[in-house]
Amino acid sequence: MDHHQARRDQLRRAVKKAEAEALLVTDFTNVTYLTGFTGDDSYVLIHRSGEIILSDPRYTTQLGEECPGVELHIRRPGVSIFQAVIKVLGAAGIRRLAVEADSMTVGLRDRIAAKLPKSEILPTSGLVEKLRQIKDNEEIDQIRQAVWYAEKAFGVLRATLRPEKTEKQVADELEHQLRLFGAKGSSFPSIVAAGPRAALPHATPGGGQIGESDLLLIDWGARGRLYNSDLTRVLVTGKMSPKLQRVYRVVLDAQTRAIAAVRPGVTGHDVDHIARETIARAGFGRYFGHGLGHGLGLAVHEGPRLAAKNPTVLKPGMVVTVEPGIYLPGWGGIRIEDDVLVTRTGHEVLTSVPKKLEEAIVG
Repeated sequence: MDHHQARRDQLRRAVKKAEAEALLVTDFTNVTYLTGFTGDDSYVLIHRSGEIILSDPRYTTQLGEECPGVELHIRRPGVSIFQAVIKVLGAAGIRRLAVEADSMTVGLRDRIAAKLPKSEILPTSGLVEKLRQIKDNEEIDQIRQAVWYAEKAFGVLRATLRPEKTEKQVADELEHQLRLFGAKGSSFPSIVAAGPRAALPHATPGGGQIGESDLLLIDWGARGRLYNSDLTRVLVTGKMSPKLQRVYRVVLDAQTRAIAAVRPGVTGHDVDHIARETIARAGFGRYFGHGLGHGLGLAVHEGPRLAAKNPTVLKPGMVVTVEPGIYLPGWGGIRIEDDVLVTRTGHEVLTSVPKKLEEAIVG
């Protein structure tokens, strides 16, 4: 069976469990997941006996290529997506319609309710996103490919680092290399932060020269055909101070312990707690202010989350980042991040960029 069809059938069961007759999928990433369509400005209606993609003439040919056999409703020029939704829903006679509350605007929901007063609108959250958490073999292969792009690009970048380059130049060159190796581009705007600016977890690359500081934090990822990778490494570009050594080793120890705990049956909280306790015992607890990690797939940030109070149980097929960090204002920050697949018997680390302290030194 086509894997997109299998996903839609799974979703149909979830919609039925939610006591709805159909789900209007308005999140474009979810539309891609369910149909294979890679365009935008399109919805898909999942109902009990099938599905209908609502789109416009720009995508007619593309839809035929990417979604063969799926029923299409192509709205004419001048017809809004709202009008198309009303026409399709009216023709289908749906009385209990589930919608994606995290995607649909309140305005669109109210307009649909006003036009179809006999239909009940049921807000739902996470029906598709829950399915997306478990990757099939094809998805995992695409993530592996995205990791390959990221690692190859980083290897070239590291070999060509020069002290006079700015953070922005390093980020631009890294993203250029991603494309040269075949990636569609970067998963997100690359973070390149030298010295004290590395204390900003989401620093924007600036004009400071990387040779002016002792450390350089690089957080980057590649977008492959559809799926993403996400890594972070810290390079030692200057003096290896005792403080740098200590902080780096604490973060690496926290990450190593957390990765070792990844397996089916543990929760996102369990894994986060292991890393957080390791950092806290070293005296840096208040300097680790974000969750340990997140799911990775069609979106660079998706479920499941590895974070305090997150009860999500890890299952085979989930892919998560593990990225503890210590951020010391005025000094800098250390974050080490890898992409990890949950397997039936434990886990597999998909990323392989060296991360021992002695391997982080740029000679």
